[in-house]
Amino acid sequence: MLLRLAEWDRLGFCQLLYWGRRYRLRAFALACSASGNGPLYLYLAVLLLLFYEQGQHLFNLLLAAFLIELPFYLLLKNTIRRVRPCHNLPADIAIDFEPSDRFSLPSGHTAAAFVFATTLALEFPILTLPLLAWASLVACSRVVLGVHYPTDIIAGMLLGSSAAFYASYCLQG
Repeated sequence: MLLRLAEWDRLGFCQLLYWGRRYRLRAFALACSASGNGPLYLYLAVLLLLFYEQGQHLFNLLLAAFLIELPFYLLLKNTIRRVRPCHNLPADIAIDFEPSDRFSLPSGHTAAAFVFATTLALEFPILTLPLLAWASLVACSRVVLGVHYPTDIIAGMLLGSSAAFYASYCLQG
């Protein structure tokens, strides 16, 4: 069963990498990936803190969710130590995007994007679909760029969303 899952994971990675190259999605993938970089979350959170009526509550919720997600992300990444696909490719397939660390499971960009998207969706339910679509684009961009397998992004989605829901549950009241 695990061998079959690993094969599907590899095939999914190859298919997304192929589509990214065939349809010249690298620039779009880079932009999507960059939109999931950490400093942007802080800037948006501070803007919401300053200009949204319930900004303090939302800021606290985002902070709690990230404080839950980050230790689990670091623990999983440094315990599992799965080598990134870009470091396992044959020599004839070049990846010109270098990730910030060596290990891939779970995807940190995906986890953070889903923390942010899920937390905002809990506060602004009408924005749920666009927020989750954006977070999914961040996730898929990581595969198109060659730095994550599909299961890495699924793990990141689960980790980020779970952290947001748990933070929301803990701060209710």
